[in-house]
Amino acid sequence: MKNISLFVFALQYLSLWVTSSSVVAAQNLIDHNLELTAENVHWGYYDAGVEPVLRIKSGDQIYVETMIARGVTRLIMAGADPDAIPSSMMEVEAGVIERGPGSHPLTGPIYVEDAEAGDVLEVTIKDIDYMIPFGLSGFLPDGGTLPGDFPYGGLGYFDLDLENDVAYMKGTDAVIPMRPFFGSIGVAPPVLRGRVSSNPPGHHTGNLDNKELVVGATLFLPVHVPGGLLSIGDGHAAQGDGEVSGTAIETSLSGVIEVELHKDQNLLWPRAETPTHYISMGLDVDLDEAARSATRQMIEFLVTEKGMDRGDAYILCSVALDLRVTQLVDGVKGIHGMLSKDLLP
Repeated sequence: MKNISLFVFALQYLSLWVTSSSVVAAQNLIDHNLELTAENVHWGYYDAGVEPVLRIKSGDQIYVETMIARGVTRLIMAGADPDAIPSSMMEVEAGVIERGPGSHPLTGPIYVEDAEAGDVLEVTIKDIDYMIPFGLSGFLPDGGTLPGDFPYGGLGYFDLDLENDVAYMKGTDAVIPMRPFFGSIGVAPPVLRGRVSSNPPGHHTGNLDNKELVVGATLFLPVHVPGGLLSIGDGHAAQGDGEVSGTAIETSLSGVIEVELHKDQNLLWPRAETPTHYISMGLDVDLDEAARSATRQMIEFLVTEKGMDRGDAYILCSVALDLRVTQLVDGVKGIHGMLSKDLLP
């Protein structure tokens, strides 16, 4: 009996040691911490003139904390308890005075050593977590996809059930599955573009609002200036394709990203991958043009990366590429094309 007890004790100790070692190992994989402070946030723009808050090397992993879009004031208006809002968020709200023209507080920029114009940053989403267990959505007067139908504004409050990965919309019976992602991941635009709003996406990537960019996804961004100057923000707990009112379930997220540098790739538009799909992205003020762009980008990928004949790639896209509306509400609209990796063993 004594031997059995010692054996059980040894198993319990070994389990505890393995668990502790795994935690330490996971922590050791993170090379940098970029916490939510006023010094680490620029609000509403991408700009090559912003001084980087962190310098990294290719292959580094970074823990990042982000601020909810439009800030704390709207969150309290929606029904959040001010006492439940972390002090770091209140510090950013009070400390970042220079804002606009966009609405997104962005953590960064991150300078990637040796990155130059013409290169590509590969950003892999390793982990995402919630900084607060609540969020909001809503619409501005005459905003979203149906501006004439809603000449007034509205806000909705959501409790986030982190244990069951669902959100509860206050005042309704709606239960929404949560798939958290960062709505905006971008680099600085070319120097001659100056400051650009964080609202519309573009060649700098930015506010894609692509709900496929969850944990395990990888985003490829073209670099325009030395260091790339990568920034991240606009946490979403859940979003429908289209984001029709203009907002997802907006919240504050933290996460871990891994950044790798690829030299001389000359990627014109961002693209992405998940464990199951290749994703092309079309961006334009005209939705038809965005669809054409997403199709062209996938054809280009199949020709250059998979060695396909251009005509064959066009046919494959017709029979297997799913075009989806990314978002309709950021001025520049988005279409993303999803092609299953199973088709190209």
